[in-house]
Amino acid sequence: MTTSNPLSPEELKRYARHIVLPEVGGAGQQAMKRARVLVIGAGGIGSPVLLYLAAAGIGTIGVTDNDAVSLSNLQRQVLHGVEDIGRPKIESAAAAIATLNPHVTVEQHNCRIDEENGGSLVSSYDLVIDGSDNFATRFGMADLCEREKRPLVTAAVNRFSGSITTLVPFQEGKDGHLNPGYRDLFPAPPPEGLVPSCAEAGILGIVPGILGTLAAAEAIKLVCGLGDLLIGRLLLVDCLTMRFDEVRYKRRKS
Repeated sequence: MTTSNPLSPEELKRYARHIVLPEVGGAGQQAMKRARVLVIGAGGIGSPVLLYLAAAGIGTIGVTDNDAVSLSNLQRQVLHGVEDIGRPKIESAAAAIATLNPHVTVEQHNCRIDEENGGSLVSSYDLVIDGSDNFATRFGMADLCEREKRPLVTAAVNRFSGSITTLVPFQEGKDGHLNPGYRDLFPAPPPEGLVPSCAEAGILGIVPGILGTLAAAEAIKLVCGLGDLLIGRLLLVDCLTMRFDEVRYKRRKS
């Protein structure tokens, strides 16, 4: 990664509201321009993630998804429109991002990421955001990112609620011990069929929008070195009661 990445006059005007923030400034905006962020899934969570990262000026965004847009997606997957039905989601995502911000490069990965193809892919990005809709991918991504030493923001939704945390288990925390990983929070996936899918249980369309927006905020904080991250903290969002709760967790003793 280069240490300098000048902003064009158009970019200076586009990102002016970021640049006047002392915590971001020109240096932070340049860091966003240099950054490479991989987003797993261009669905309900991935939609706001991709839109807000692109709007913020993340220079290179990778998108992995092997699904096509369907009518039932449009209730929550705001990245896509009626005209995109039947189109690969990564193509629709790239088109939407190009319309929003032509300064952003989109790298399309039409695949379901796994242990076999994931290592080289994950290692080519600075950080990863997982908005996938299944436990196998979430656990697999957590393991891959820990192995490849890449920060991971992982979010999940169910009906009217969701959760999000940030994982950097390869780094030491303020206490001098390694930060917790995903399996310190969830030791193993639940038994098959125990947790119904969104298709089975339903999902309020706005819920993945809220979690995706929070995930984008965590990613921008990681890139710019801002604020307190959700490391060792699981943020729980309940839209029925409009409550935000937090569960703290630590690395398990081996």
